[in-house]
Amino acid sequence: MMQAGESASTTAGQIAAQPAADLAIATRGLRKVFDGKVAVRSLTLEVPRGEIFGFLGPNGAGKSTSLKMLLGLVAPTRGQATVLGHPAGDVGTRRKIGFLPEHFRFYDWLTSAELLRLHGRLYGMSHASLRQKVPELLDLVGLAEHAGKRLRDFSKGMLQRIGLAQALLNDPELIFLDEPTSGLDPAGRRLVRDIIKAQRQRGATVLLNSHLLSEVEITCDRVAFIKHGEVIETRDLNSLLEGQTTVLVRASNLTPEMAAGVEKWASSVALQDHQLTLAVPSREALPEVLRYLISRGAEIYEFTPQRLSLEERFLQIVGSEGGL
Repeated sequence: MMQAGESASTTAGQIAAQPAADLAIATRGLRKVFDGKVAVRSLTLEVPRGEIFGFLGPNGAGKSTSLKMLLGLVAPTRGQATVLGHPAGDVGTRRKIGFLPEHFRFYDWLTSAELLRLHGRLYGMSHASLRQKVPELLDLVGLAEHAGKRLRDFSKGMLQRIGLAQALLNDPELIFLDEPTSGLDPAGRRLVRDIIKAQRQRGATVLLNSHLLSEVEITCDRVAFIKHGEVIETRDLNSLLEGQTTVLVRASNLTPEMAAGVEKWASSVALQDHQLTLAVPSREALPEVLRYLISRGAEIYEFTPQRLSLEERFLQIVGSEGGL
């Protein structure tokens, strides 16, 4: 499918050398243009099987359009995409995928059990299988006692839970979750985190799109940062948050001379009243900083290293314009 003014050539960029069988998702130069407006510029992405993968970017970055192309709901203008080893949109492959969209609308005259049975039949599941699976899923998402309740009487959080349940009906190999914790209280968010991690343990791959970066930080193995429809960085989450450490020091007798003295270990230093804040490139420097301050007469009552948060790294990589 081509839009006016678009070239037929695939955008440059190579899918890495990882064997295709090990990849749940692989795209190269994936592009989508709506009426002359570029929604996704050139998406090149790899998601290995068995990962919880975070998909992050500001509003308008092309995240939702990218998901729709991977699901076969929107045809790309150009580029390539494979999902579970097959071209995106392949009917047989879609039977192995679970999907919770951000803005879903269910038939609100159905009960929660009826909704799951309906979706199960659409997957081709047998009545016998659904008799076992539906109660299990309702219990998993904390809705067992609401099996006979109509969706029109559900709260937003309850609807979010039943939406997650329908995404898990077919024991999918790949699960797309778009804002799965929207409308949930802290207990509900923790439940969703536990469910996502359990899916990974059984071997499924989860692609998670969420504006709650604290949830992504707790849950994901790797993350991709997308901006203007392009992946600008993909990183293992642990390595992403390692490196520079911010240290908060509270002490009596802090002086400008002491602040100047720790600059040989720090990339930045700020002193205000009884508080010293410094950024060091490595935690190995912290004992030296502490010994130096004590030797100069500082009476320290707090010395707290603070790891860079995912939100701070997001702003460093993507920038501050727009929200998630």
